[in-house]
Amino acid sequence: MMAQLLNFAQSQIAQFLRQNLPSLDRQQISQQIFPYREPIKHLLIGSPKAVTSTIHYLQVIGYASVGDWSPLQPTGNPDEVMSILSRQILIQ
Repeated sequence: MMAQLLNFAQSQIAQFLRQNLPSLDRQQISQQIFPYREPIKHLLIGSPKAVTSTIHYLQVIGYASVGDWSPLQPTGNPDEVMSILSRQILIQ
């Protein structure tokens, strides 16, 4: 849901800029608004309880919503699962 809100906000800003600065193309607008964004992936591996607990903790501190993580997947090791989160972060 957070990613959808971010995409919506980005599209609204880009639309506003296109209407008010028509000489800029979409790529130039995107680069000017978010010039230092880079993808990053977080991978949690552990017992189902440890992974779920960490996912909930990261939501409590405001880093990522529970729904942003992939469903728990078995790793092939007994009592071990993994979950992944993909995000775009600002690089300074």
